[in-house]
Amino acid sequence: MKISVGGEVPNFELLNQNEEIVSKTSLLGSKYILFFYPKDDSPGCTKEACSIRDNYKKIDQKDYKIFGISPDKTKKHQKFIDKYEFQYDLLADTEKEMLEAFGLWGPKKFMGREVIGVYRTTVLVDEKGIIQEIIDKVKTKEHGQQILEAIEAIGE
Repeated sequence: MKISVGGEVPNFELLNQNEEIVSKTSLLGSKYILFFYPKDDSPGCTKEACSIRDNYKKIDQKDYKIFGISPDKTKKHQKFIDKYEFQYDLLADTEKEMLEAFGLWGPKKFMGREVIGVYRTTVLVDEKGIIQEIIDKVKTKEHGQQILEAIEAIGE
């Protein structure tokens, strides 16, 4: 993993589902959460994204913006958002530049086979772009709660 707590978040610039640019620079001054996941509308990713949706109000009250990142295209993100009524943006990393910059793309075990893919990871970032917390043992069904616990641990 290339990122670490206390380190600066790598530069990134991706399009959200509305084809608007979201970048490290545009988020300076805001606290935000980046959750990296493999694929829109797959069973585990849907559980994870819905758990975040269900805890969105509590996370939002802590002044964090939320962004999901996967290699899917913007149109697929929009369908995923519409289907499950997500209140947050999904960013399209179709070239896997952000995933690679964060060290979250590579070989992993999936159903007993080794595949190349996304390391399901969530990163909490402060207003200055410094990584406050990394959740790398994501529990898909309870991930919204995991994020709230991480925010509490930071002392927000």
